[in-house]
Amino acid sequence: MYKILIVDDDREIVESIAIFLKNEDYGVIKAYDGYSALDIVMSENIALIILDIMMPRLDGIQTLLRIRESKNIPIILLSAKGESSDKILGLTAGADDYVTKPFDPSELMARVKSQLRRYTRLGAMEKSDSKLEIGGISIDTEAKTVAVDGESVHLTPIEYKILVLLSKSPGRVFSANEIYERVWNGEQAVNDSSIAVHIRHIREKIEINPKEPRYLKVVWGIGYKMERG
Repeated sequence: MYKILIVDDDREIVESIAIFLKNEDYGVIKAYDGYSALDIVMSENIALIILDIMMPRLDGIQTLLRIRESKNIPIILLSAKGESSDKILGLTAGADDYVTKPFDPSELMARVKSQLRRYTRLGAMEKSDSKLEIGGISIDTEAKTVAVDGESVHLTPIEYKILVLLSKSPGRVFSANEIYERVWNGEQAVNDSSIAVHIRHIREKIEINPKEPRYLKVVWGIGYKMERG
């Protein structure tokens, strides 16, 4: 039985979602704030999280970012706001899907099933201190080596840092500015095009067909992300 964590400070919403999940034979765990959710994620085997954005003390986005530091559990965000900027913020932070309140329960259940199928098909990738596995890509962060389908790949130091950054948070979209600041140790980006050039070079080295990438993808107008392939 999959355990699904529902996190919302509105207890009525939590109870209503729980009813639909139980009708589908899912296990349900409830939390009413971000801090409680973090404790549960670290102590329970959670398969998926339904997470509200607007919560007191620790909001959904901050909760999401903390979860993504160590877990790649599918996360569906809930929000009363429907603006595209809120959706982009949530997806950029690492959410897998986004549902606006009020929502159709049948639609939410369909999204839950879809994310669970994807998660079980691709496999949960827990982060290791020294190794990252993304599909056929293997990164040894101690030896600073990269292999694709068992074949060694040579990256420049900058290309390597960008690949590791993206691979540590698969599915999360990083803007060009954020990549620049993280890789160049806090410096402000002067020209976004430099990141595009590095991304192109990385693709040429890790993708079978760089024009139709399996792993390193562009989210137009937002940034770049790694997929598990």
